Amino acid sequence: MLSKPSRAPRDRVLIVDQSEDSREVLRTALERRGVQTLEASGARQGIELARQHHPRVIVLDLEADAAADEHVQAQYDAESKEHDARLVVLGRTARYERTLPKDRIVSKPYHYAPLIRTIERLLGTSARI
Repeated sequence: MLSKPSRAPRDRVLIVDQSEDSREVLRTALERRGVQTLEASGARQGIELARQHHPRVIVLDLEADAAADEHVQAQYDAESKEHDARLVVLGRTARYERTLPKDRIVSKPYHYAPLIRTIERLLGTSARI
């Protein structure tokens, strides 16, 4: 699912989360800031959207369907490197704890405001929370 256009084509965030409520909260908060969002309920669907739309930030909930699969995680790593996307992981895994900056690994349960500030920082926009 692709939301309405944003200020800049690269101000695009892919939200991969099995929780429809979580996706809705993030989508609403980001769209109010002029950020275009894409949504996927499963990790494999998220990879396809990332390949098609090249988001600037990918928010990957490790509880999303197939997100814990090493092959799927490798695909996210490759996609983010190839298209200079910033990966933000919700949850913990040794793979990402070794490779991602600490501020891009968000422990669960989490609060939305710090997550949104992290996304805005990665997009290069000012926090308005």
